[in-house]
Amino acid sequence: MADFNAPIGSISSGAPMSGIGPDLGTLDEPVSQTIMRDLTMVGNKMMCVLNPRKANIETLKNWDLWGPLILCLMLATLLSWFAPYEQKSLVFASVFVIIWCGAAVVTVNALLLGGNISFFQSVCVLGYCIFPLNLASIVCLVGGHILWRTLVVAVCFFWSTGASLGFMGELVPPNRKALAIYPLFLFYTAIGWLILIAAKR
Repeated sequence: MADFNAPIGSISSGAPMSGIGPDLGTLDEPVSQTIMRDLTMVGNKMMCVLNPRKANIETLKNWDLWGPLILCLMLATLLSWFAPYEQKSLVFASVFVIIWCGAAVVTVNALLLGGNISFFQSVCVLGYCIFPLNLASIVCLVGGHILWRTLVVAVCFFWSTGASLGFMGELVPPNRKALAIYPLFLFYTAIGWLILIAAKR
């Protein structure tokens, strides 16, 4: 019979217990190591978006919401920063709602079309793929002619759309890809349009 007075991890039979012992996962690692691991993971996924042709789909399948949240907050903060004082809160909230609700709608649409993808995987990918549009917002808010800003947003729009299509296109039935692409196109179009409007101010 087991000795219940013995310390945790030591069983009278000598058999090791899984999950108890020197390997406690990430619970006992330093906070700095956890932060650096998460930042490395976010950086790797951003590199997948910047270079979708060489992206490892398995990297994006390992979903997280830290990167999309950071990118969403960054874009909302940038656009609200240059908005008139009385509209700052409205701009921030609008960007936040459009990104998260838009990603949710696109994801539900893909699932209804028979896509082999989890909800959070799709939201993660769509969130990371706004990274090029974040770069476009920085360039546009610095200034420049309207044609220059339009060109920058257009390039980054196709960049974001192409990066997300590389992932979503493989998980949706081939005969329904067009139905999955259309809301994706509208999603990034809405974000690009917000950037152009904010830059126009």
